[in-house]
Amino acid sequence: MKNDLANNPESTLFRARVDAVHLEKARRVLSRLGMTPGDAVNVFFAQVALRKDLPFVVTANPQRLQSDQEQLKAWEGALGEY
Repeated sequence: MKNDLANNPESTLFRARVDAVHLEKARRVLSRLGMTPGDAVNVFFAQVALRKDLPFVVTANPQRLQSDQEQLKAWEGALGEY
């Protein structure tokens, strides 16, 4: 996903203070995806611009996660038996 924004006259340097532990954990995940934290921020901003909203729900009341069995039933209901 190499995009040389540093040489793009339309790019802007954006700085933010982030939690060091979160950054390192995210950096490891992003590295496995071939991305840098800067790439991830650009993807995030592109999605915000496209959707004119956050690309995920932010809530204080998340839905309960499904058990493995509940998830299996939902998948089988949607896609048929595997």
